[in-house]
Amino acid sequence: MKRSLLGLGIAGVLAVANSSATAATPAGKPQLGSFGVDLSARDTSVKPGDDFNRYASGRWIDTYVLKDYETNYGSFNQLRDRAEEQTRALMQELLASKDLAPGSNGRKLRDYYDSFIDRAARDAAGISPLKPVLERIAAIDSKDKLVAAFGNAGIDGSDAPFGLYVGTDRKDPDHYQVVLGVGGLGLPDRDYYLNPDARFVKIREAYVAHIQRMLGFAGVTGADAKARAEAVLALETALAKPQWDRVKLRDRDKTYNVFTFAELQRKFPGYDWAAQLRAQEMPQPDKLNISTPDVIQPVIDVIGATPLATWRDYLAFHAVDGNADLLSSEIDAASFEFNGKVLGGQKAQREDWKRAMALVGSRGGLGEALGELYVARYFKPEAKAAMDQLVENLRAALRTNIEQLDWMGEATKAEAFRKLSTFRPKIGYPSKWKDYSSVAIKADDLLGNAVALRRFNRADQNRRVGQKTDREEWGMTPQTVNAYYNSAFNEIVFPAAILQPPFFDVNADAAVNYGGIGAVIGHEMGHGFDDQGSKSDADGIQRNWWTDEDRARFEQRTKALGAQYDAYCPLDGQCVNGGLTMGENLGDLGGLSMAYTAYQISLGGKPAPVIDGLTGDQRFYLAWAQVWKGKYRDESLLRLIKTDPHSPVMYRANGPLRNLDAWYKAFDVKPGDAMYLPPEQRVRIW
Repeated sequence: MKRSLLGLGIAGVLAVANSSATAATPAGKPQLGSFGVDLSARDTSVKPGDDFNRYASGRWIDTYVLKDYETNYGSFNQLRDRAEEQTRALMQELLASKDLAPGSNGRKLRDYYDSFIDRAARDAAGISPLKPVLERIAAIDSKDKLVAAFGNAGIDGSDAPFGLYVGTDRKDPDHYQVVLGVGGLGLPDRDYYLNPDARFVKIREAYVAHIQRMLGFAGVTGADAKARAEAVLALETALAKPQWDRVKLRDRDKTYNVFTFAELQRKFPGYDWAAQLRAQEMPQPDKLNISTPDVIQPVIDVIGATPLATWRDYLAFHAVDGNADLLSSEIDAASFEFNGKVLGGQKAQREDWKRAMALVGSRGGLGEALGELYVARYFKPEAKAAMDQLVENLRAALRTNIEQLDWMGEATKAEAFRKLSTFRPKIGYPSKWKDYSSVAIKADDLLGNAVALRRFNRADQNRRVGQKTDREEWGMTPQTVNAYYNSAFNEIVFPAAILQPPFFDVNADAAVNYGGIGAVIGHEMGHGFDDQGSKSDADGIQRNWWTDEDRARFEQRTKALGAQYDAYCPLDGQCVNGGLTMGENLGDLGGLSMAYTAYQISLGGKPAPVIDGLTGDQRFYLAWAQVWKGKYRDESLLRLIKTDPHSPVMYRANGPLRNLDAWYKAFDVKPGDAMYLPPEQRVRIW
């Protein structure tokens, strides 16, 4: 029975899904190529075994010219462009409507959009909408007022060294938990402050000029302006030094440290924690998790040793910079000179309508109000049913893979099967929508609208303190082209917008859909069994459900995989961090492996047809590479390898393949080929 159900997977059941996404394509014809892959993107002068990414996408990589506003571009961006055009069409209808009731979601969406687009009003206002915030900052003359400003930084659009937020208790997923974290950095990562490489020295020099320019809008001028900007950089550098690097921050065992609130006050008496909570309007919790306890006192020491004048400049700088895109064109453009050009390599801003749609449709904006319209227009019920079926196909494939593992014992396998059986898929959109009725949005007050939504989201967070978790909520909007795994709820979540080519096409060959959306589903399932997700059990509780021997064998394999990625260096002297990207690399390897198993089962023992001279296995792997087609500006690539847990796309295309025997067979990869790994060096996990 399982075999026949899998055989109906994408090729059968999914043939009815998401018809609206392919409405412009003649019936029966895939959007890409003759079977779902754009073969014109290939560079066939490259051997598949030397660089499969270039073999599959090299011609596109060589010929695609990044637009001035793009820091990177690839298949994900293509799909995001499509979703952006779809939501823009919805917005155009709202803009043309003459009967949107005041207070309705449609009216709020339109008014928020209009408030961004109205450049004339924003330019006339200049810095004035931010004046109340800057005046409060300028009035800070005591540590009490400083702590209050830290607590209110989220509303002001500024920053603070300590953040208190509400998450899910990883050892009691039925309840929320207050978490204390350390931050306060304006650059992307602590390495940007501490790395002596010339690239980072140049960025720091540009950052000082940027701080000075932003402070100028806040009225900081004169001979000492540069020195004051340098003092802000020195302050942030002092905050950066004791902070953990991102590899250590990934370790869930190290970042779970529960204290009672009284213990927090006793252990770290040099800071008024209750005052920050009051400023945030957050109820005082009985206990909380301190993510990085050994960083707290050093940061308290920095707070105490830094003059209030420097803190005022720090807060004013971040307030201007954090709100720049909501203010005048002059301030917006000045912020872009650093944040867009220096950090991202952009040459120009995105068009205003694109920026407006991103703001309005964000999770922190009116994302679910827009998402409700998106789902009604573009996501069909059949698509949800088809994805539910495909998830079951991948669940069965992963079970098959686990059954065949030779490195995992039966006791651990039993726990793994239980976890697999309790995976909960969420497909398309949430079962209930956010209620924005309490948010007041005005067509002529952009910053006021942003602040109103910040207050709404803060109140929504604060109400959770001491409460049970809501498992129906989503962490992404339906129009988001992405997916995620939530270990606390053991759920995999796939927003509606990702169910479009190149990930999924109703008219594509089954091998293509398995290599695309099938591998994406498998990737998210794989996160439940990666180096960190595997620390939570079937009920989402963070605990060790492994035998010591099995965990040791697992970690031996993950260490070998990490070493492979450590050797990938996309920029001179700057390499991928296999520890930082471990979870995503495991997700890719496991997801592709289980998608391949599901595809093979779907064939029912029959050979796949040859299409355009390509076997089924070849089409499967080409589809995988097509998903990860992309290119970067150097500035964007540097930022990614320093901050992002995902490897650059060329290594996502190539990295897993080197460990899969079936890929070697499909493309006749042999010793001497650049990507070749001897069988004993191939990492086999899931």
